[in-house]
Amino acid sequence: MSQPHFVAIGGTTRAASTSGRLLARALELAEAAGARTTLLTGDAIDFPNFDPGSNGDEPGIARFVAALRAADGVIIGSPGYHGTFSGLVKNALDHVELMAGDARPYFHGLPVGLIACAAGWQAAVSTLIGLRSITHALRGWPTPLGVAVNTAEGPEAVARADGQIALMVGQMLEFARARPR
Repeated sequence: MSQPHFVAIGGTTRAASTSGRLLARALELAEAAGARTTLLTGDAIDFPNFDPGSNGDEPGIARFVAALRAADGVIIGSPGYHGTFSGLVKNALDHVELMAGDARPYFHGLPVGLIACAAGWQAAVSTLIGLRSITHALRGWPTPLGVAVNTAEGPEAVARADGQIALMVGQMLEFARARPR
């Protein structure tokens, strides 16, 4: 696979959220290494609550599912709210259920990079653990390195995460290129 397609989902509805900026940075690094990318954050994942009877006809949901169907890797980023990922991110991931009947259901066999941000290590790490759990439930392969960022340490914490994000993206690229589509 010469040019894998990575889709990043998450962030918040706030334009300059830390998790959204880190997702964008991960995609910049992936692009620099030859990947095509799609960023779905904020309004692009602000869907009505998931309805198991839905067919996903709403245009935003249809674009979201189409991007994931075309993905060779997924990056999920979330703020840590009260020790776990946000409702915005969880609801978006619930809509992945629309892929249950696909030839490649959910994130089956895809590398999944994870980024969690919170104002403290406990919430950042527990959010990362929650994201790993949901990735397994969606049949994805979380990268060996997940990135937890303690935003209480200030802007330098985000800058320090850059090397970890680069390593995570490298792991995703290696996995995606080794796996036949």
